[in-house]
Amino acid sequence: MPHAPIPPQRRANARRMRKALTDAELKLWNELRAHRLMGLSFRRQLPIAGYIVDFACPTHHLIVEVDGSQHGNDEDLRYDAARTQRLEQDGWTVLRFWNDDVLKDIDNVCLHIVKIVGEDSQ
Repeated sequence: MPHAPIPPQRRANARRMRKALTDAELKLWNELRAHRLMGLSFRRQLPIAGYIVDFACPTHHLIVEVDGSQHGNDEDLRYDAARTQRLEQDGWTVLRFWNDDVLKDIDNVCLHIVKIVGEDSQ
């Protein structure tokens, strides 16, 4: 699948975001990085289809988003839904977790990710 062109400013923004993870993103990244979660290979702040996704496992076409409370307002909910729809059109599965879920229940977040990958592999 060819990559959508990424404007230089968006690519620079992705690099900057890799260095400024939120507490929840950092906690999840520490579980995902270096193939720690069931040997899965994840990348962080990856440009896909004109968007920057929090975490992506390209092998399984899986995207994991970690959302803060700002994603709860109507405008952001509509934007996130359109974004998810666009990514799903390209064959990606998008999982969303609230910051609070990651910070307080990382084990179940990881179990859910593994479950979805397992379902994808069947």
